[in-house]
Amino acid sequence: MKSKLKNRISLIVVCALLLVLAVSCKKESDDPSIIKDADGNVYTSVKIGTQTWLVENLKTTRYNDGTSIPLVTDNTEWKNLTTPGYCWYGNDASNNEDAYGALYNWHTVEKGNLCPKGWHIPDDSEWTIMEDYLIANGFNYDESTSENLIAKSIATAYDWEASSFPGVVGSADFPLKRNSTGFSALPGGNRMSIGLFDYYGGAAVWWSATEADLLSAWSRYIISTSGSMTRTYLSKNAGLSARCVKD
Repeated sequence: MKSKLKNRISLIVVCALLLVLAVSCKKESDDPSIIKDADGNVYTSVKIGTQTWLVENLKTTRYNDGTSIPLVTDNTEWKNLTTPGYCWYGNDASNNEDAYGALYNWHTVEKGNLCPKGWHIPDDSEWTIMEDYLIANGFNYDESTSENLIAKSIATAYDWEASSFPGVVGSADFPLKRNSTGFSALPGGNRMSIGLFDYYGGAAVWWSATEADLLSAWSRYIISTSGSMTRTYLSKNAGLSARCVKD
């Protein structure tokens, strides 16, 4: 009798624990403030004007439907890609994944489901909306006050390289002015279309979702020797960082 009672009590306890775990998991998955990609990486967000942006660069290795994105390390293979691919700067995930996220070619962005659900890669006009807001509200670079208030490293370990130009991202007089927007740009560099890596510590470069022509797409970048965000188009085979904006 005692043995049966103990077994029943044990079964009740196990069921109760499973129920608590299920409820806890459901609450976490339903919580809109928790932003996760398909790999389980967690992101934070910041509101800039009318838009809400992720604070970190994407580091997912899968689309939001769970499909894997090919990891491409070889330079020649990267150069010849006409399909999606990603990498870590210098093919060094241990030092660069957490700080800077992954570098993706535009074929990866083109799929439309790289960001966590409810988010997307900004198109060219959405980047412009942010830029116009920054200019209108005094966040744009102003040589007289040495400000570039969008760009900042999150920690000194991932800081921008030094610059001799006063008032720009990597200069000595810049730290007190940084990151008033909370955008937290990091100088993760990029991978050129020929497969070589470049601008580590000196540039942050992001894709837009807008094609420029058959071979290129629009992007935005910040470099350590300049005080502003710049619009340009780059080869679709380039490897750039990816930021997401809320739907």
